[in-house]
Amino acid sequence: MTADTKPARSEHLRTGERGEALAARYLEQQGFTVLSRNWRCREGELDLVLTDGELLVVCEVKTRTSDHFGPPGEAVDDEKANRIRRLARRWRTTFGVSHVDIRFDIVSVLWPSGETPQVSHLKGVF
Repeated sequence: MTADTKPARSEHLRTGERGEALAARYLEQQGFTVLSRNWRCREGELDLVLTDGELLVVCEVKTRTSDHFGPPGEAVDDEKANRIRRLARRWRTTFGVSHVDIRFDIVSVLWPSGETPQVSHLKGVF
């Protein structure tokens, strides 16, 4: 590999990135304001942190190309939900956001190749 040759990104990562971009646009169209996208710290990453003007909304985005292994939203288990809660506390501390209610959502994107994606916004799921 030469210095200006980048390794190919996996199809899985590209699908996830496309799903996150679609979810952000969808939520903005629903009146949300994106505060952070793909916020990272040592402990992990939050896909989207948003506000509707009253609530802080932490949103996990799950994108799949088929529902062969179940709907995308089902991929968030208790362990993942607990990690997202910890990361949300860290985000709030980092940005000095305290006295505001918080909700945890999932945006599920089912996007078969060559087809129109199906977006589902699951509110307050964990």
